[in-house]
Amino acid sequence: MRVEQRQVKDQPLTVVVEYPEYDQSVERLVKKIRNMELSFTGKADGKTVSIDLSAIYYIENVDRKIFIYSKNDVYRYDGTMADIDSAITDTDLVRISRTCFMNVSHLREIMQIKNSHLEAVLDNGEKLIVSRKYLQDIKKIFRRKLL
Repeated sequence: MRVEQRQVKDQPLTVVVEYPEYDQSVERLVKKIRNMELSFTGKADGKTVSIDLSAIYYIENVDRKIFIYSKNDVYRYDGTMADIDSAITDTDLVRISRTCFMNVSHLREIMQIKNSHLEAVLDNGEKLIVSRKYLQDIKKIFRRKLL
């Protein structure tokens, strides 16, 4: 693979992907590039901020309030879990329980715990429980990350 970069003044950021054959690795790369612009709006300390998908570690619904967790901060999200679910198609955010989405790009390890549940450990040390219903999806994603 060859990577080239150049500055072009007065032009928007443009990414060109050239390939000899379209395959899964090209498809994943293009999806990752497209998802770089995905962000959510959250509130913290009276301020409204835009949180890039790459900065999100997980999103959790607690007592009917949705919170977005980054490495060091927590933001209140005013939308619904359904809003998030529809926005994250083909991203690294995946549902791990009825009330939680996890960003697999921050997944460090995954361990089997009691009752056929998995414990996901993120690279900031946070631990999340993956429910049985979402177990197979997470295992597939984790295997894909190892390739």
